Amino acid sequence: MPSIPSKRRGDTRPDSKSFAAYLIRGLWVFAGLVGVAAFAVVIARLTLSPQPAAGKYVHDNMHPGATLRLYLDRPSIKMALLEIGGNFVLLMPLGVLLPVISSRFRGVVRILLAVGVVSLCIETAQGLLIDGRAFDADDVILNTLGAVIAYLLIGRRLSRWAHAAR
Repeated sequence: MPSIPSKRRGDTRPDSKSFAAYLIRGLWVFAGLVGVAAFAVVIARLTLSPQPAAGKYVHDNMHPGATLRLYLDRPSIKMALLEIGGNFVLLMPLGVLLPVISSRFRGVVRILLAVGVVSLCIETAQGLLIDGRAFDADDVILNTLGAVIAYLLIGRRLSRWAHAAR
């Protein structure tokens, strides 16, 4: 009985198993891109919309920890949880979506830098361009920390699974 020939040298045709793996990976990347696009729209609406009524209550914060102390010193735990928790979860999806889109975003330091830059851009735009908004160093820290934790809990495993076709 003749043996089944192995793949010849130079034969670039994908076999059915690797084609399916590339297709699955492509679908994951596409889903990640759609997720990032939808997420960008939501973030833009949440963070870059003017708040003219808040004008006199808004001030820039360049000192890490100052806004956190302000919220923690107030008697309203609900307000502190909304402000601190909201900033913590705001960019968490990037810690999951970025490594799914590209393996270049794998690693805590890479997520920290990428999301830190995104958060810094959002805060800078708020401080310079948006009426009733201000730059807050604590927001950058909380946004970035939330994305790193999301990467450690979900993004790392999901990106390995999505890129397993390689």
